Amino acid sequence: MPKEQYRETDVARKISHMSFGVESAESMQQQSHIHVVAKNLYNQDVQRTPIPYGVLDKRLGTNSKESPCQTCGNNINSCVGHFGYIDLELPVFHVGYFRSIISILQTICKNCACVLLSEEDKNLYRIRLSNDNLSYMTKKAIRKKIIDKCKKLNKCPYCKKSNGFVKKMTASKGSTGGSVLKIVWEKNRGKDKECVAKENMDKFSAAIEANPEIQNALSASTITQILTPIDVLKLFERIPQSDILLLAMDSRKSQPKDLIFTRMLVPPVSIRPSVVSDLKAGTNEDDLTMRQSEIIFINDVIKKHKLSGASVNMYQEGWDFLQLQTALYINSELSGVPLAMMPKKPGRGLIQRLKGKQGRFRGNLSGKRVDFSSRTVISPDPNLEIDQVGVPLHIAKILTFPERVIHANIDVMRQLVINGPDKWPGANYVQQKGSAFKKFLKYGNREKLAQELKLGDLVERHLHNNDVVLFNRQPSLHKLSIMAHRAKIHHHRTFRFNECVCNPYNADFDGDEMNLHLPQTEEAKAEALILMGNKNNLVTPRNGELLIAATQDFLTGGYLLTKKDTFLDLAHASQLAATLLAENDTQMQIDLPTPCILKVSTLKANLEAKGKAYTKNRELCVKDSYVLIRNSELLAGTLDKSHLGSGGKGSNIFYVILRDFGQDYAIKSMWRLAKLTSNYLMNTGFSIGIGDVTPSESLLRRKNKLLSDGYAKCDEYIRQMADGRLQCQPGCTPEETLEAVILKELSVIREHAGQACLAELHPTNSPLIMALSGSKGSFINISQMIACVGQQALNGKRVPDGFENRSLPHFQHHSKTPEAKGFVENSFYTGLTPTEFFFHTMGGREGLVDTAVKTAETGYMQRRLVKLGMLEI
Repeated sequence: MPKEQYRETDVARKISHMSFGVESAESMQQQSHIHVVAKNLYNQDVQRTPIPYGVLDKRLGTNSKESPCQTCGNNINSCVGHFGYIDLELPVFHVGYFRSIISILQTICKNCACVLLSEEDKNLYRIRLSNDNLSYMTKKAIRKKIIDKCKKLNKCPYCKKSNGFVKKMTASKGSTGGSVLKIVWEKNRGKDKECVAKENMDKFSAAIEANPEIQNALSASTITQILTPIDVLKLFERIPQSDILLLAMDSRKSQPKDLIFTRMLVPPVSIRPSVVSDLKAGTNEDDLTMRQSEIIFINDVIKKHKLSGASVNMYQEGWDFLQLQTALYINSELSGVPLAMMPKKPGRGLIQRLKGKQGRFRGNLSGKRVDFSSRTVISPDPNLEIDQVGVPLHIAKILTFPERVIHANIDVMRQLVINGPDKWPGANYVQQKGSAFKKFLKYGNREKLAQELKLGDLVERHLHNNDVVLFNRQPSLHKLSIMAHRAKIHHHRTFRFNECVCNPYNADFDGDEMNLHLPQTEEAKAEALILMGNKNNLVTPRNGELLIAATQDFLTGGYLLTKKDTFLDLAHASQLAATLLAENDTQMQIDLPTPCILKVSTLKANLEAKGKAYTKNRELCVKDSYVLIRNSELLAGTLDKSHLGSGGKGSNIFYVILRDFGQDYAIKSMWRLAKLTSNYLMNTGFSIGIGDVTPSESLLRRKNKLLSDGYAKCDEYIRQMADGRLQCQPGCTPEETLEAVILKELSVIREHAGQACLAELHPTNSPLIMALSGSKGSFINISQMIACVGQQALNGKRVPDGFENRSLPHFQHHSKTPEAKGFVENSFYTGLTPTEFFFHTMGGREGLVDTAVKTAETGYMQRRLVKLGMLEI
């Protein structure tokens, strides 16, 4: 009777714990079904049937739909696969445990196999290591102390033999270069060097008499012995059971002798499938299959050498190859493999299947490809509510939700079944109660299926409006990178959402793509809506500030609409108010108040806050930058990013509404603002032209005056340094002091040019409006366009010398003037000179490289932190 790997029972069981140990040769044989001995893969017949007792034997499982497994009789979907085993002709080192083997050899006597500690020390460490609740790091630290103590002892306290030193053999010491995974024992190392040399001389006495030169060689060099896997295995088998605990090993789960390979498992066929080749006759075999086939072949070669009495060199060569192939089977990226022994083509070992981006953990467990997901380009839509996402009809007909037929929905479900897969809203499949199969609705009589629909049947219906979906943008760096939205089906080809939600996703619309997932149970939908719902995550968990709020156009529109000199007649006010009539607000009553201030809510919100450009006298501020809201009426002030945008708290309108009235009102007011302001901007018009960045005559005069004054000061500093009159700053050389004072002077030039520029601009200037409202850009951007680009910095300093004693060949040697060291006096309007343009590109390149490096570093750091968090859980 074949072994059963798992038998289902009706008894519910709870897993108490998991423990990991080293697989023993006996355990390998117990869990295996066959002993694999045949090196060939297939019989020489037309069907290419796998050879019995080979690595593709049909008793190891099946990877074909046609033939069932010969062990359990199940097909490809039900058979989990079965193990086999290969007996190695000679023991070899396990590449994964190689360091552990060396550390154990450094701990034990190479004669009697006892741990090199006194009984008193042994008892002390046994007590400490016998604690089951000891953490891994503590156990590791104790083990290191034991190794360090044992390394200091050259003579065994029990058999009094000298122990020397054990280490990995380096490639240079191997005579043939075949030194992969070899251990060398330096016998005459340490205090007992003379004793060991004398013993060695006694052994070689007969040889010395015949050839006296051997004596000099023996006394001069270090006496070494290569410890073969057989030597190590014999030593490990003799380690007393009481000493195993001192090796930080649990004798119930693993034994030191199990670290040496004498038998290896053959994994099931299902994890190393054979792929039938379309181009040529035959199959493409997995790397693991080929490696194990080679191991069996080398096994046979060693067996023949044993029987034929081959030379020691041939025997050793076969052993080396067996060692290499077993190591490459586990880790195919093994370093230090001699060229003569390198495999012809690189394969993937077991380690390569687990590690890295495409490995099991990162590629198949932490992140994987899933069903019921879709991906396409994203677009903005200010008409959508904050918690909605526009889903293309094409996607809505493919993504399905399995809805159970009940009394309340049977008529609706019948209509969906009749509509079928091609008409939305419809359904793709029906699974009748008690049936294991689904019926595809594209074919067959849908009317008949609809009539036969019973309570308890499952209908895989299309995605509907207001279905809960998960929306995600990569890289997902915080929990707000994936949130739940309500679906809104439309006839276009992109996902659409309100721009207020760009911030948490870090999304823009220059070609970004996003993922949408449809939860498949009512519980999942409820969890997604409550825990990940867009409206439940308006504030960031980092510091409680708003992350979803008005942005860009809405800020500009809100700023312009709330200016004191913005007047709307009844027609325009009514037109704007009409844009709010949508979705649940379609029947909303809007009363236009007597003053020209729109009352957008029946809630009475109050707010008093200073704006970015506030001067004095509260609501009588000359810049109109003191916002005063009483009972939801804006009495004074111009709204900007601090009142409408993300990141604010006390002075933010939406934060006040969220705090006082809840998330539903917050997102509704946000949505109304988005519709209102974007519509106002569409009708009013808002654009930038060359006229917005053209400097006036007075501005040019002020800029030239600033430049001439600044350059004169810089020239004076340069003369002072040349004459030795420049007073050095604390801890700085004269050159460093000169750089510091010139940099300070040049930054003052740009700052003052920017201030002059802002003073000259008219309040209707578009870039100025965007900077003041906080929707986009800054005052520095405006001053660079109109007045002066300023100093280009590389690594926080002025441009260094790229040629001999000068930055570019266009300047004189040792020139320290502003223009020779990267100061750009022109604006983008006037245009940069060739040298200025070159300096500007240098600064830009540094910014790009810096961004790329930071992205890679922060991504790697985040992955390590997530990994640590997963380990803690």
